[in-house]
Amino acid sequence: MAEVASELEKLALQQQEPEPIIMYFQTLTAAPAKPSDGMLVRADGAVWNPGAGAGIYERNGGAWVKI
Repeated sequence: MAEVASELEKLALQQQEPEPIIMYFQTLTAAPAKPSDGMLVRADGAVWNPGAGAGIYERNGGAWVKI
């Protein structure tokens, strides 16, 4: 019986929700020196405005796309 309880406990631990992923971005006032597709950045929107104001942008197809 102890073996069954042990296995059930292991299964219960595997079913728990994973920890959320939290990311923080430094606000940039200039474009990165070497941008590459897939890069994520946070623009201040005033000194450096990649096109749609302040916010998080992804480099996609050679252009900055606001997320």
